[in-house]
Amino acid sequence: MDLKKSGYILGVISTITVLLWIGIFKFTPGEAAAIKGYVSNSFLMSWLYNVTSEQGASNIIGIYEITSAILLIASFWNKKLGLIGGYLTASIFLGTLSFLITTPGVWRISDGIPVTDFFVIKDFAFLAVALQVIGKNRNP
Repeated sequence: MDLKKSGYILGVISTITVLLWIGIFKFTPGEAAAIKGYVSNSFLMSWLYNVTSEQGASNIIGIYEITSAILLIASFWNKKLGLIGGYLTASIFLGTLSFLITTPGVWRISDGIPVTDFFVIKDFAFLAVALQVIGKNRNP
């Protein structure tokens, strides 16, 4: 078994699964409300609320996530689409990681240890997968 190849495939499939799942969830009112505190404070995304509603902004983000997932699926067969998918995916996770510095109150102290909303921290791993996809699909 080629662990490097298997690890890559598992990482990409995991990222696809999360992007599809969370992307679909963005079309629900509960998720649209849940992300407002993050998106409204983001220098990258707050403009969405100037051009559309809370649900509309969430829908746009969901479309972006689902599109990225579809392009990651295509990356297994098409290098050009894979490269685009890798860059879109990297931008998603760089954007969500930026919440760690743009969202007021995201950091707090728990039992003397700084903690944050852990759903954001996992995005470091997904960013790593996106960078692997970019590296695999870009021309040398």
